[in-house]
Amino acid sequence: MNILKKLLTTGLFVFALCSTPVWAMHDEEYPDDPVLTTYENNNPQSDIACDITDFISVPACYVGGYNLYVVIDSIDNTVDMIFRNEAGFDTTIKIPVDVAKGRHDLVNILRPKSVGFFDNHVVFLASSKKDSSYLAFVDLDGNIVKRVDFSCCSYAFHVFPDELIVMGRNPLGYDINILDISQGIDGVKSLAKHHYHRPKQADEILKSDPVGIGLTVVAVSVVFLALLCISLILKGYGKLIMRTQDRKANKSTKAAAASAATPLASETSGEIYAAIATAIYLYDEELHDEEDTIITIQKVERAWTPWNAKYYNMNHYFNNRK
Repeated sequence: MNILKKLLTTGLFVFALCSTPVWAMHDEEYPDDPVLTTYENNNPQSDIACDITDFISVPACYVGGYNLYVVIDSIDNTVDMIFRNEAGFDTTIKIPVDVAKGRHDLVNILRPKSVGFFDNHVVFLASSKKDSSYLAFVDLDGNIVKRVDFSCCSYAFHVFPDELIVMGRNPLGYDINILDISQGIDGVKSLAKHHYHRPKQADEILKSDPVGIGLTVVAVSVVFLALLCISLILKGYGKLIMRTQDRKANKSTKAAAASAATPLASETSGEIYAAIATAIYLYDEELHDEEDTIITIQKVERAWTPWNAKYYNMNHYFNNRK
């Protein structure tokens, strides 16, 4: 019962220490986002007073005015433009994104991520797994007329009336690139870019516990709790070993007592040995039949045959020498 109370008290103490950084954290006040304020002012018809756009990769799209399908071919690493007529599909234009055959630097190969259509041009986004990507504008003949490169990994884009936003990822957060398309394809230019990094857990702990006292107490408490658990486990294991040894000792004691109850050979009387010897003798006598002591020898006459002739058993070498 005392051990249970100690464990409960230690657990409550450790929980209180672990909760110390959370208690020390407080909500910081951030200034109003000017971009969000602009959206709120320009979109009063929205129920939440701002536009919400999801950045999702689009592997294929259809342009109804041109009967055009734009799809991503991940095997050939191309963007395919498929035109449709009344009889079916008659023209397919393949736009190579990057050379992938024979290359071993897989992280640097640019692959198509998303497609779209803007100002009578096909738009596709290509990106590598490392830190490079580009946005290309392609005419209906399959020629790239404009290309904008980015030094980040991108995965989706969205076209607005005057802006085109490219969304990307990095190991620490997100990359946002905004292009100005108000002047058409020829006037595309970079308007803004932002590299958003998520705060690290270490930075959050540093804000809540700049001196490090809470972290030190938590670390020491965890070590102490681990040592306590190990000591309890070893103690229980020792008791189990002792019980096992006691059971074996009890079994050996019972066996010794049973052997002591059996009489020894030195304590056996001569009458017992005589009775045993008599029983053995009588048993052996009963096993033999009654036999006669007269022995009769009879001679058997056998006829002569070549099989028992001694002459054929002699070596003729000596007779030939004579």
